Amino acid sequence: MNNNDILIRLRYTFDIKDSNMLDIFALGGLPLTLEKLRVILKKQELDTDRDQALSRENLERFLNGFIISQRGVKRDKEGQEVPATFDMTGDALINNVTIKKIKITMTYTTDHLQDFLAQSGKTVSTSELSAILRNKNHRNYKPAGDQILRNMLKGMALDYRGKS
Repeated sequence: MNNNDILIRLRYTFDIKDSNMLDIFALGGLPLTLEKLRVILKKQELDTDRDQALSRENLERFLNGFIISQRGVKRDKEGQEVPATFDMTGDALINNVTIKKIKITMTYTTDHLQDFLAQSGKTVSTSELSAILRNKNHRNYKPAGDQILRNMLKGMALDYRGKS
């Protein structure tokens, strides 16, 4: 699954307009032009590099901006702004971090995620989902495959946009 495919699916699911996409990227620290956004949103060929149109850092900038747009800037106890984290240090972490950040953005519970997966025909146990959401250094951490993320995004689209 390409990075821009994740972005395209999120855009479709939440019906995010171009102007809102630009705002979300800017909140994440990446101001874009409309032309650059359209290049990013163009579907990639299957045999191209995962990050040809959108690097994992820029995908994470979008996800961080999405969190800020929905939940506001995170602040510590003293009221100081807490900088966004960049956890996608390798390609193997992209799916897990994406799932975690969507969960944070939309204040989903693991039950919501399981429902989305079930709507797309994929059954995932609570312990398996918990392993996907763990820190990469935890002994029970499990990498999420493309199929898990693809099915979760499909289930979210079915839930938000209907079955038509």
